[in-house]
Amino acid sequence: MDTKNLLNWIELSPAALDKNLDSLSRLAAGRTIAVAVKSNAYGHGLAPMIDLLDRRPDVEYVSVHSLDEAIQCRKYGWSRRILLLGPAPLTDLEAIPEFDLEPVVFTSQALTRLGKLAAKSDRPIRTHVKLETGTHRQGITAKELEQFAAIYKKYPRLGKPYGVSMHFANIEDTTNHAYAQGQLDVFNTLIKRMAALGIKPTIRHTACSAALILFEKTRFEMVRPGIAVYGHWPSKETYLSYRLGGGVNDIFSPVLSWHTRVTQIKKVPRDSFVGYGCTYRTTAPTRLAVLPVGYADGYDRSLSSLAYVLIKGQRAPVRGRVCMNLMMVDITDIPGVRLEEPVTLIGRQGEESLSAEQVAAWAGTISYEILARLSPDISRLISHV
Repeated sequence: MDTKNLLNWIELSPAALDKNLDSLSRLAAGRTIAVAVKSNAYGHGLAPMIDLLDRRPDVEYVSVHSLDEAIQCRKYGWSRRILLLGPAPLTDLEAIPEFDLEPVVFTSQALTRLGKLAAKSDRPIRTHVKLETGTHRQGITAKELEQFAAIYKKYPRLGKPYGVSMHFANIEDTTNHAYAQGQLDVFNTLIKRMAALGIKPTIRHTACSAALILFEKTRFEMVRPGIAVYGHWPSKETYLSYRLGGGVNDIFSPVLSWHTRVTQIKKVPRDSFVGYGCTYRTTAPTRLAVLPVGYADGYDRSLSSLAYVLIKGQRAPVRGRVCMNLMMVDITDIPGVRLEEPVTLIGRQGEESLSAEQVAAWAGTISYEILARLSPDISRLISHV
């Protein structure tokens, strides 16, 4: 992996990915695994992640949010199953049989359109019904099940729904999982109703990363891990619940690290303003390093004068406002920094490390957002270390 000609790049560790998938496979205990690769594979890059996942025979599905993502997966060489979680335009549903996709359905209009397509398609269409259990996002209620059953019966080529799913509202946000249990109870009741209506599904899937990690009863026939695949705990509460339940430590490692280089070194006098808005003022003679990274790359502006980066294995504080394409850091106390010195924004350098969770805490958000907002224009490279 040659990074000499790069000023801003992301590295992906196959060894970390394998460790995470091995841990999740043990938890899944033989159940079908559908890895979430939506939102540019949580910022890791869809193309390289498809290549890395293709090495793993235990990953039968990838799941995506959009039709465009699903088609990209096929173009990148994914020949196994694809679960389409999000909505697709009714006018574009011909792509479902064309690219052999399995849509999650939650509107009667989409299901009717798929029924008509199935009637004239040589390829069967596997559908998954999304049930509303208390998140009030996508999903159908008990009252709508009868209408869905009528559509399935009207289009026999569509068959019965292959799968049925739901999504937990707060399983990551608390150590009290009473609401999640209530959702699971609703889910099981609705499945009984589906069976009574003659549309009993073949498989059930409810388990996101947190549910898969914590609760065997949520795993059913298929699991849908997301953030944990990439080496991150869904939340502190998930980690605490897992450890209090007797879980072993060190089952995940971050796949992604983010790096840049010093593109200018400046000596700034005492009592000088740094950056837009004159929000930071030096109190002593200062050496600054300018980095070619900004909020357009996904380094949030809220990190201004708050975060630090790693240079020569030491912490360099961000000074002044993060710009669209540039930022400044203080290297006064880090001797020997040179032009094009490597800088770590997320990851490990020497004995120091800087996690996506720490960056997220500074920004007042979650690791999911920090990762998913990384610019797709940044080069993603596979590390062989």
